[in-house]
Amino acid sequence: MANATPQQQDTHPWPAPAKLNLMLRVTGRRADGYHTLQTVFQFLEYGDRLHFQIRRDGVIRRTTTLPFPPEQDLMLRAAHLLRQETGSTLGVDIAVDKVLPLGGGLGGGSSNAATVLVALNRLWGLGLSEDELALLGLRLGADVPVFVRGRAAWGEGVGEILTPITIPESWYLVVTPDCQVATGEIFSDSELTRDSPPITIRDFLAGDARNDCEPVVCRRHKGVAAVLDWFGTSAHLTGTGACVFVAFADAESAHAAKTGLPPAWRAFVARGCNRSPLLVHCADYVVSSGV
Repeated sequence: MANATPQQQDTHPWPAPAKLNLMLRVTGRRADGYHTLQTVFQFLEYGDRLHFQIRRDGVIRRTTTLPFPPEQDLMLRAAHLLRQETGSTLGVDIAVDKVLPLGGGLGGGSSNAATVLVALNRLWGLGLSEDELALLGLRLGADVPVFVRGRAAWGEGVGEILTPITIPESWYLVVTPDCQVATGEIFSDSELTRDSPPITIRDFLAGDARNDCEPVVCRRHKGVAAVLDWFGTSAHLTGTGACVFVAFADAESAHAAKTGLPPAWRAFVARGCNRSPLLVHCADYVVSSGV
């Protein structure tokens, strides 16, 4: 690999954007217990922001207090994995401006991990390719590769087989019910549909956008069911939840719908994008730093 000069500090935060699963079909279950699926990933111009301070003493640490211990933090696992695989002796302090909810189905943990891989590859001067980073990301979680690659995609396998797709960049109202949904609890539920027949990208573009996890999530989490009932058939669950999204043609319509929500519901409006804010940041970083 071609090494670049490590950067001591990056003064610009790195985006860790949210994603939506615009549909999700569970098509089977492998011998190892993982489920096979079909899904469509699209990014949002909204998410966490990560700050990096490179350390010469090899220490890797998170400087922001979060409601889970460091040993469960995908950001730290990503940094350690990257150093282990490349032999780097550098360390890093990682701070995060956290806005994405835990257990919301927006991919916050996976996105954070992908941003760490992409950013430290640059800041530590490692020179790994996108394919190499995506393979490392897959060891951390099935959703990490799509964030590394940064392009809206049709996903198959366990979500790691990605085909770039161009879809409308709608404006979305995203509502976060007052609950967290653990992916494991949904995929282990005996009532989850596990044998949906596969569809094609053309089927999705024609309107087949169901989420097989939605009935199970609604049965287990009444707050999610209440949001979906509020909007009717225009609303969809992202991933295994808990967040619910509704697409609009423009920002004004999305904001108008947000103002009519019950006061207790948390919500935000963001534009969907087929090119991730992380990918945009990387291109800008190359221009500004010459790396």
